[in-house]
Amino acid sequence: MEKENTLKMIEMLSNARGVSGFEDEAAALIRGFGGGLGEFSEDAMRNLYIKRSGITPPDAPVLQLDAHSDEVGFMVKAVRPNGTLDFIPLGGWVGYCVPAHRVLVRNADGAYIPGIIASKPPHFLPPDQQKLTPDISDMVIDIGASSDREAREDYRIRIASPVVPDVRFEYRGEHDIMIGKAFDNRLGCAAILAALGELAGAELAVNIKAAFASQEEVGLRGATASAQEVKPDIAIVFEGCPADDTVVEGYAVQTALKKGPMLRHIDARMITNPRFQRFSLDIAEARHIPFQEAVRTGGSTNGGVIQFSGKAVPVIVIGIPVRYIHTHYGIASYTDFENSVKLACGIIRGLNRETVEGF
Repeated sequence: MEKENTLKMIEMLSNARGVSGFEDEAAALIRGFGGGLGEFSEDAMRNLYIKRSGITPPDAPVLQLDAHSDEVGFMVKAVRPNGTLDFIPLGGWVGYCVPAHRVLVRNADGAYIPGIIASKPPHFLPPDQQKLTPDISDMVIDIGASSDREAREDYRIRIASPVVPDVRFEYRGEHDIMIGKAFDNRLGCAAILAALGELAGAELAVNIKAAFASQEEVGLRGATASAQEVKPDIAIVFEGCPADDTVVEGYAVQTALKKGPMLRHIDARMITNPRFQRFSLDIAEARHIPFQEAVRTGGSTNGGVIQFSGKAVPVIVIGIPVRYIHTHYGIASYTDFENSVKLACGIIRGLNRETVEGF
């Protein structure tokens, strides 16, 4: 895995504008980066699939690699008479993280118009309201228009226009830190592409079909369809997962930056198959790949629906730690990404029919 090229792939995927339901840019980039890795197909939800090229036994079990291609963002709900835009969230946002940030609003011509998420300034609030977190329904996007007509006719804004955070990726090599948007889950998309690249030409005992799922942030919708298409016998879900090393006490940290991928035992939608989990942890230890284990009471991944896709499917989640997901900016480590890919490749090389049936 060549670092410079991989970082460029991560940068382009991070910068791609693709909120839930509007994943076109991300899907197009994945097609480009995945050239030569296998056969592409797509469905009506904009789920994108790669059927890996390579040598496998004819009766090999099917391994689904999953990552979602959408990012959290917003959608225009209405245009106010003064030209500002009412909007709704796409995905889970906390109100205090939203205002005073730049966004890009896609207009009727496909161009992205810069705007700022605004709320009522403190000068116009009574003292008892100045410390309250405004609700998203009380915020607007200001694109600079001064009337409904100007917003619609000159800026070409339409109802249901997608809105994305206006953030550009950067990598600080001296500290091995990536800063950008959409790490949840373009890092997972990049990890699948990197793993397929590392395994190119390898003789494996599983048939790999990668699925880049749409609309995860609005209820795991894309994976509900993709799992029915793939019909996996086993699955690995890649996820940009929330780092906790700056928000909990030291003894409770389970997802820290630069400590390796996180493998969760449980979340709100899935108890990880304990045999597949132990198999994966043992491989990490044998290959000296740093890893972290987590018990999560909230959150979920596409694994929550893949495990029920027509039959019981053993699923694990390889989480790449990201600080401050579901905000405009995330912070992640390239080394954690790299170790996530190494772990996935080690697991895949160790799988065969007997092993899968043993889970």
